Amino acid sequence: MGDYDVFIIDLWGVLHDGTVAYPHAIETLQRLKENGKQTILLSNAPRRTRDLIQAMQRMGLHRSLYDEILSAGEATHCEIRNCRDPFYKTLGRHCWHLGPDRDRSVFDSLDVELVATPEEATFVVNTGPLAFHEDVDDYVTYLLRCRQRDLPMVCANPDQLVVSIDGGRAICAGALAARYEELGGRVSYRGKPDPAIYDMCLERLGQPDRCKVLAIGDTLETDIAGAAAAHIDAAFVTCGLHGRELGIAAYNEQAEPERVAALLARHHLRCRAVLPAFAW
Repeated sequence: MGDYDVFIIDLWGVLHDGTVAYPHAIETLQRLKENGKQTILLSNAPRRTRDLIQAMQRMGLHRSLYDEILSAGEATHCEIRNCRDPFYKTLGRHCWHLGPDRDRSVFDSLDVELVATPEEATFVVNTGPLAFHEDVDDYVTYLLRCRQRDLPMVCANPDQLVVSIDGGRAICAGALAARYEELGGRVSYRGKPDPAIYDMCLERLGQPDRCKVLAIGDTLETDIAGAAAAHIDAAFVTCGLHGRELGIAAYNEQAEPERVAALLARHHLRCRAVLPAFAW
């Protein structure tokens, strides 16, 4: 930890399991703060950061434990509002929301009219399936209707899979966006592994030297690949999304180094450190 001054920390799979904080999470955040380190929590959740703060408060992960927080939903909100990316300048005002009502904070205070069907829309914002048990095939009809209108899609959560609360796997918005691209649709992703969201993190922390920044995450396709794309070092937490794949049966259990090396090689990734859990 001594080589780094700034830590970009994932939430689900690193700090908590969706319901409760992991045993070492609070203490480790406290120790980072005591040692003068800057921290920003970075999540691919398709909701505004205020929603994440409230959820973490209920887990004991209080706002005083970290310096900043950013979500894919917040980044999406900012892009639609500010239109810094040319993709967003031509979206229009009529949006069809593909996702559950709990994600609608993304649209708060935006000059956007939410419409009831893809046929009324000029673009679609995808925040994921309505329920954990649903699969991509359940949404093909909706995606085809969007494709018939050639609607540009904003994906507010690039994750394709997540470990659900009961320990199973569930699809996320990224899986729906990937199928839409297969159908020929245009998609803009906001969240990890898009380097733009790491730029937003560093902006919020006063533009620190990237050589002094470490990203900590449990998902290779987003956390570790995203850090690499943003030219930031990364630490891989093995007890999260890839735990089952690595043969890990319990929290904070050490993974076999050979299995970790093989998994990283399959993804063509490297990391600065491998951690069994987010523990000091």
